[in-house]
Amino acid sequence: MIYEERDYRIVAGKLGQFVQIYGEHGLPLQKEHLGQLIAYFTTEIGELNHVVALWAYDNLGEREKRRKVMLADPRWQDYLKRVEGLIDIQTTRILNPVSYSPLQ
Repeated sequence: MIYEERDYRIVAGKLGQFVQIYGEHGLPLQKEHLGQLIAYFTTEIGELNHVVALWAYDNLGEREKRRKVMLADPRWQDYLKRVEGLIDIQTTRILNPVSYSPLQ
């Protein structure tokens, strides 16, 4: 099992708008195409205006296949237009759990 951490820094003052649009339009599509959402967070202390999503996949091949299908979905392209100009910076990391991690 691998985990993908996606961290988005949202334009200041736009976090609520982004979260609403994502919840209504992005999340349903990602659940359909990507599968297992582990968690979705916003930041409150420290570096603000971030949302962080954690997704689980069996392996990198599964992740690549699922994301390719999602990116080809016209509904995903519509969602991307809705959030255009709201995301400042995006960071993506693949996390591998160690043997004693509760998430394996």
